[in-house]
Amino acid sequence: MSDEHGAKPHYETSPYVPYCEHPGCTKWGSFGFAVGRGEPNWFCSEHQPEWKSRHEVRPRH
Repeated sequence: MSDEHGAKPHYETSPYVPYCEHPGCTKWGSFGFAVGRGEPNWFCSEHQPEWKSRHEVRPRH
């Protein structure tokens, strides 16, 4: 007996396109941000959060 008997074809052949997670926004979320190994959050260029580098130079007081 074949394992393919009753198998459903896989139709999803396009790449995953994340949308912006900002409430009410329907733009493409091209900027993904994740902390550690957590799931990324996706935002468009208008709603992307401020990115702070670990090596950012901070002013001394």
